[in-house]
Amino acid sequence: MKLKSVKGLIGSRMLKGPLALGALLSLAVFPEGRASEKLEKYSDSTGNSKGNENNASNEYISEVLDSSKVPTEWNDKYLFSSREDASKELERLKKGPQEIDETFRPKFDNLSGAIVLEYLETEKAYSKSLDVLYTYTYTQLSKNVNESFFISLLGSSQDLLTEYKKAQAFATVKLTSLGKEEWDRLFSEEPKLEAYRAYLEANYIRFAEHRPKNEVQAAYLAELENQRMKLETEALSEITNKVTKAGEITLENGEKFSVNSQSYSTLLSTDPSRKNRKNCYDKRFYHLINESDSMASLYSRKAQLDDLVARELNYTDFYDYSLYNFYLTHDQIENMNTIFKQRKDVFEDYNEFRRKKLGLDVLKPYDLILQLTDQPGKTYAFIDALREILKSYSRMNPHFKEIFLKMVTGSFIDVYPDPEHGKQPGGYCTDLCALKSPALIFMNYDGLIRDQKTLTHEMGHAVNFYLMGNSVDYLYCSGTIYEMEIPSTFNEELFVDHIVENSDRDTAVAILSQQIDDYQNFFTRQPLITEFEYKAHRLCTEKETVSGVELNAIWTDLSKEYRSRSVEYYPEDSAEWTYINHIYLTSNYYTFNYAISKAITLALFKQYREDPDAFNKNYIAYLSAGSTMRPEEKLKEYFGIKIDRQLFEDAMDVVELRIRELYKLAKEE
Repeated sequence: MKLKSVKGLIGSRMLKGPLALGALLSLAVFPEGRASEKLEKYSDSTGNSKGNENNASNEYISEVLDSSKVPTEWNDKYLFSSREDASKELERLKKGPQEIDETFRPKFDNLSGAIVLEYLETEKAYSKSLDVLYTYTYTQLSKNVNESFFISLLGSSQDLLTEYKKAQAFATVKLTSLGKEEWDRLFSEEPKLEAYRAYLEANYIRFAEHRPKNEVQAAYLAELENQRMKLETEALSEITNKVTKAGEITLENGEKFSVNSQSYSTLLSTDPSRKNRKNCYDKRFYHLINESDSMASLYSRKAQLDDLVARELNYTDFYDYSLYNFYLTHDQIENMNTIFKQRKDVFEDYNEFRRKKLGLDVLKPYDLILQLTDQPGKTYAFIDALREILKSYSRMNPHFKEIFLKMVTGSFIDVYPDPEHGKQPGGYCTDLCALKSPALIFMNYDGLIRDQKTLTHEMGHAVNFYLMGNSVDYLYCSGTIYEMEIPSTFNEELFVDHIVENSDRDTAVAILSQQIDDYQNFFTRQPLITEFEYKAHRLCTEKETVSGVELNAIWTDLSKEYRSRSVEYYPEDSAEWTYINHIYLTSNYYTFNYAISKAITLALFKQYREDPDAFNKNYIAYLSAGSTMRPEEKLKEYFGIKIDRQLFEDAMDVVELRIRELYKLAKEE
């Protein structure tokens, strides 16, 4: 459930992708207009507007979401009609770095407000084109990580990005070195520059203490970034082709079963045979250990590069670098981790519920994701999942339905898994703000409860991106990771509440128990991953060569601080870290943002339940504003929320309420 985009690598230091939130203030600044003016209403064949109905009937939903009219693969011909066209665009864009250098280097010797404005608008135009190319290339490679054309094209795009950053070095050095008086002069000289004040603050002004000293260092940093991008690509290929392919097992019925990223989680979620689940779990558990040395070698190279980049920019390490870019403090994250560790026993009542529901003496790791329904193997058709997600928007602003219908009927979702032909595991959403187009969602939909939630999660990103892309200037289509994860995790809460309120008890118990599983994941596993990254980076700084055994030990020791005492884990050190895509991304320390976003989401959901109309007004504004305001200012402005100890305490209180709700539901069966 990652966010993918290139814009953050080009100009913005804030991650651009399924991230960003809103403020109507931005509508007065940028002429694109408010989202309600940009969204086209969905009309039926009679021409009657459907977009503004707050309570779509079941008949209407079925009519619109006819399975024959809902594509299940991307059709991205609007990006590039052919591979040849993409290659031609790459060649055209290769001229950009030199043109930027030749045009603006002389002008920056005598900098004025008008020159800064011209530079920003030129940078924006180039960034949009490169963003589209990168999106096309990355999404196509996700479909088959072994496709040689897209491997080459992605590498070339990354090299082009590196050359562009080198060409920008003179501007980066200059703009990050200016003092307050100089900035005041530039803004006074060119009134139109005021529209970009927040962007300049977020990307240049606030980085005066963390800037490249000169062009030589800036070029060096660009080369390091290129190496980091290449390592990310290599890691995702290794995970898809080797790490998550554990080999074959024999099921109780005598059938051979191939264990890969998709089949593993499907079997553990659906197979009532505990013997099969154990066999599958063991196959991968020991396979990961065997893969840990090679992945440790790759990760060690990446970690050393990460921290080298950070130190070059006057940060202690990349963790320090990340927190600064996320507008977060060490104390905030330490408080969060402390509270989640202190209150992890909140989940013991839930784990006891799971144990009894399964009729077991003790829970083992291969018992933890089995769907808690009378038919654990039950699956849900993609079209039915879409219909339920649409119904879950019944009390949301009409824009949610409008954007949803654009997404599901317009070939913007790639749905089904294909690991044997190189399709990458997991899911993500990537924005197309450069085109003001709906986003692209990447799925591996198997029909399980978790797949439905993944779908609505990514749809939350898509709604956010479309609102943002049609409300603010492209340069503001960005935000911190935790901001971007709020609409996705909020969508999950909407979906769960809808299913619990409108389904039979067995289904309600299954979806609510799965949601509590997710709380356990968000508030224990995700902070654990970040702590693992931190300690692994420290080790990789101290030692030139790090082994899988060493990283496995770090993972296991940390997991003991977070995991449940009611689950009987294996005594061997686990190598689970090897297959976690997020730790290989160039945006390090990604996963604790999930915990922050979920805590904020639970606070938002309380406001939504208390007054849906007032909440929707603020929420649409929040999702539309992008990076026109600092993250903490937006939360306070629209919702009165602060990221502090109380936020995380309140989140765990909600978990307790959800667990009590689960017990009550089960008694009513």
